[in-house]
Amino acid sequence: MLRSFFYILILNLSGYAAYAANDLTNPIKFPKAEYLNEYTTRIPFKLVDHLIVVEAELFNKRGNFIIDTGSESLILNKVHFNNLYEHQKSSKASSGISQSIDNIYEKRIKEFILENFKLENKTSDIFDLSHIEKSKKIKLLGIIGYDILKDYEVFVDLHLNQITLTKVDKLGNKLNKHVYLEKIVDSLDFNLKNHTIVLNATVNYQPVKLGLDTAAEFNQINKSVHKHALKYFIPKRRLKLTGIGNKTIKVMAGKLHRVKLSPTVYFGPMQTVLTNLNKMNEAFGTSLDGVLGYEFFVQKRTIINYKKEKLYFINYPIDFK
Repeated sequence: MLRSFFYILILNLSGYAAYAANDLTNPIKFPKAEYLNEYTTRIPFKLVDHLIVVEAELFNKRGNFIIDTGSESLILNKVHFNNLYEHQKSSKASSGISQSIDNIYEKRIKEFILENFKLENKTSDIFDLSHIEKSKKIKLLGIIGYDILKDYEVFVDLHLNQITLTKVDKLGNKLNKHVYLEKIVDSLDFNLKNHTIVLNATVNYQPVKLGLDTAAEFNQINKSVHKHALKYFIPKRRLKLTGIGNKTIKVMAGKLHRVKLSPTVYFGPMQTVLTNLNKMNEAFGTSLDGVLGYEFFVQKRTIINYKKEKLYFINYPIDFK
């Protein structure tokens, strides 16, 4: 049964930054990661409601990070990283579907090290995520977004509850060819709009553009989408949802039927909320008709290759429920 989930909205973290002198030089470590080779690591995750959460350590603090393909950068929770100075304050705001977020701070990370993986000169945005901590009852250190994930092929596996990251070259080719034991059974092209994965799809044969976000606890469909598509949104009840800016909106929740991404990639009914995506589209410079999240990944074991702008799919075992 549907209930009032708190969910992470797609973020827009664009603009310029003023950086402080005391850079973040400590690496982020994933104590439970399994390192398969010099280019590939496998990180177990837990589902907190419908959020994908990995355990990590930074500055001798151990806690949780949300994996969020809808976020542009690495975000640190101000509650746990509060050694900020006024000259670090950013001039930008981060926008979601129902709000814009200001009072964002930024730090430059000289090195983000994932064991054998080293990413240099990454930017971290810092703001208060305490309301998410309270609602989810976890110690939330931050959010890992596109800027960290884009140099890897990312296998999101809700069957085994693990993320596999394998390093790719600038063309998207894996540096180690022997990564997956499972067979890739299908693939799909997408368009990368800034950091947003945009899929061409149909709902009841009506063309729509859908964003893909690992941190969307529910799918979202825009109120302004064509009536032929909305005909197959079956409302069930109203929900109160709170986004990353701690603002609450009321939405209609139900199930969306007849979603198809290609002749061979289609879905059963998915839990979806009917909402207004105008602010998100304005922030991103996009024209999305909806967002696919947890309900997408629970039906499709999915590999994301940002460089090739391609999704790959691996079947669930036949007896998986």
